[in-house]
Amino acid sequence: MPAPTHTRSHPATPGSVDIRLPWWALALPALAFVALLLLLLNPADAHAATGDPAVTHLLERVQQIVDR
Repeated sequence: MPAPTHTRSHPATPGSVDIRLPWWALALPALAFVALLLLLLNPADAHAATGDPAVTHLLERVQQIVDR
């Protein structure tokens, strides 16, 4: 089943670029940037996750093997 195509209301002129972004294409990266900036400004709010001791031990062993 063919998908309908969207036609332009005005013809494109040679050498011009017609780019239209949805509002969220700019808002989401800006929101992520602000959230990361706030974490950098107040690192006390960024708590590390407590992991399983077995996983921590495994990662330490892998680091020791790689360091050799």
